[in-house]
Amino acid sequence: MKKFIIPIMIVAILIASYEQQKADKNVYILAVAIGVFMYGMMKLSKKIPSKNQDKEEENV
Repeated sequence: MKKFIIPIMIVAILIASYEQQKADKNVYILAVAIGVFMYGMMKLSKKIPSKNQDKEEENV
């Protein structure tokens, strides 16, 4: 799954930066690219364990 999400995030960043450099910026393309990037970051960060996970397991 990570092999699929990371390239899509890179493409979204490249599209957003290209669109930002143009004289007539399309806000909708920027918003979609940022949304795709944020969704990818959410999916990737979901797999990182919490710092408090060990403490929660000890309290059980």
